[in-house]
Amino acid sequence: MRQYPILGRALLWAPAAALALAACSPKATTGVTAASATSAAPAAAAAPAGPAFQIPVEYYTLPNGLRVVLSPDHTAPTATVAAYYAVGFRTEPRNRTGFAHLFEHLMFQGSQNLGKNEFIGLIQKNGGALNGSTRFDFTNYYEVVPAHKLETILWAEADRMRGLAITQSNLTNQQGVVKSEVRVNVLNQPYGGFPWLMMPQKANKNWNNAHNFYGDLKDLDAATLADTKDFFRTYYAPNNAVLAVVGDFEPAEAKAWVEKYYGNIPSAPQPPKPDLAEPRQEQEQRFVEDDKLATKPALAFAYHMPERNTPEYYALIMLDQILLQGNDSRLYQALVQKRGYSDGVSGGINSDLGNQFNYNGPMLWMGSLVYDPTVQADSVVSVLDQEINRLARTGIDQATMDLAMVKIRSAFYDQVSGSDNFGRADLLAAFALFDNDPGRINRLESEFRKVTPALMQATIREYLRPTNRTIITINPLAKS
Repeated sequence: MRQYPILGRALLWAPAAALALAACSPKATTGVTAASATSAAPAAAAAPAGPAFQIPVEYYTLPNGLRVVLSPDHTAPTATVAAYYAVGFRTEPRNRTGFAHLFEHLMFQGSQNLGKNEFIGLIQKNGGALNGSTRFDFTNYYEVVPAHKLETILWAEADRMRGLAITQSNLTNQQGVVKSEVRVNVLNQPYGGFPWLMMPQKANKNWNNAHNFYGDLKDLDAATLADTKDFFRTYYAPNNAVLAVVGDFEPAEAKAWVEKYYGNIPSAPQPPKPDLAEPRQEQEQRFVEDDKLATKPALAFAYHMPERNTPEYYALIMLDQILLQGNDSRLYQALVQKRGYSDGVSGGINSDLGNQFNYNGPMLWMGSLVYDPTVQADSVVSVLDQEINRLARTGIDQATMDLAMVKIRSAFYDQVSGSDNFGRADLLAAFALFDNDPGRINRLESEFRKVTPALMQATIREYLRPTNRTIITINPLAKS
């Protein structure tokens, strides 16, 4: 996937991993957690609430269906424009695997008033940065520019939405680029696609959630010019999009520019949303994959998540902090510090393809590690079970919950306070796209404070049971 220069500040998901926003790379993710400091539930009252912090949110919809979120922030003289389209890996057409990703590349090939690569040059010559990425439930494009160039970038992004340069030459060229990317990033890399691409295909049963998101080479070759034009007309219409503008601007002026450049782009009929439901998993699944380029074994585990925005969902986000995020996590301490099986363990919710908020369907809580060849895979799984069972058996004390809350709040404030403002734009756009409610950004912390130790234990019993788990082990075939 495409990589363009971005501002130097990388965004963080908890203390566990710094993940630069190199977008098209599957490893380019932005993690984020909680928000405002509203009142706490009694069970979590011991965690300090801190000062109130409200992110300004103005939300409205144009007559053509484009949803717009404005969030002024005068901390730094920059402005961020983020266009999110409600089409991703899960909603691409059958027999066109990788099409959503292919189209992300095509969006940089020119538009009505900007020639091939001129969009990129426009941003960079004005001292800005840009990127795009394809995720499970959306494709996004964003630019960070000096504040006085906001109108220019709104015009340029609208020019792509209004009319992309869809030609056979551009299509053929980008089919080759994507196929080369698949070979470089997956087929010719040790642990290529592990576990971010492999695990959904193994753990899920619904085709929408379980196909090869990067794209089979034969499917990429089969994409036609007619397919591409139809895809653009359908999914890149304003009524299937959200525009988020964050940074140093005056709302009235920004609204006038949005109306000027986006207001007369026509809407388009939308197809029915696909059924993404997954059946309840009742039996553990295990798979072994040979890797001719790997020199050490690796293991990944995944559990199906609770439905998004339920009490159990927030509880599992807190459990992720306790079990997996950071060097103080139970799994890091048990697998790395105590036993020395590996030099690290990583993962999370929507791991490698986003964060725990910017998706809109079934999801996995997933972790992975490359471990010493003298260690048996069953030994790694045994440690995983021991740590989960310990929490289920002994419960989670208030100090542990308080620490998880501190990590959640710390990550959130880091996310939404940078000069690039992408983390804030990402949350606002996702909540508008999936919930029609970007104001959720200011109510997240209160949801976490409703989580009780009893709810945590019930969540462990239902969702972190072995029968809800899929395990993939990598059998290394290369010489060390």
